[in-house]
Amino acid sequence: MRLVLGLGNPGLEYAWTRHNIGWLVVDALLEEVGDVPSSETRRLRRWGPFELEGSTVIAVKPLTYMNRSGLALYELPGVFLDNPRRILVVYDDMALPFGRLRLRKNGSAGGHNGMKSVLSVLGTLDVPRLRIGVAGANQPSDMARYVTSPFRPHEMKALPKILDRAVETIRLWAADEWDKAMQKANSPNPGEEDEDKG
Repeated sequence: MRLVLGLGNPGLEYAWTRHNIGWLVVDALLEEVGDVPSSETRRLRRWGPFELEGSTVIAVKPLTYMNRSGLALYELPGVFLDNPRRILVVYDDMALPFGRLRLRKNGSAGGHNGMKSVLSVLGTLDVPRLRIGVAGANQPSDMARYVTSPFRPHEMKALPKILDRAVETIRLWAADEWDKAMQKANSPNPGEEDEDKG
């Protein structure tokens, strides 16, 4: 069994904000998968299990607010706590330009409090993650306000293609096609120079 863990904040005021792009990816995945069973507890909303590219998958949105995202893991099957490599965490990244994707097998939280919470609960840095860039031009100095602010009109227009690419990456990950998933996620967006060769 595999877990897609999309990070975000509950509440309508956060629905279309940069910090919730992990939730939007989960929504886009579920739209493709179709009608699947769901349940909700105080800490999380869960969909599945469902079949995806030959794997059994569940998708989860923590309801604990971003900084305590890891707490949702305690309400999931123990296989994920025992084997974090079965998890793919999807979240926003201010270090990447808007719309750029980065898939990695491990690493630090990079200053992201939601991922920091997840890593703290799991007790390891070996947790696969799909980061989605949300940095834009003319960013304000108040980063907390920026990531919880709504997408700009041009960002909203670009969002569907970004979400589609993220879902394609998740499908390849579910199929255990890691190299292809890395290629899909980490290549530059069309018309964009690849500034990050590593």
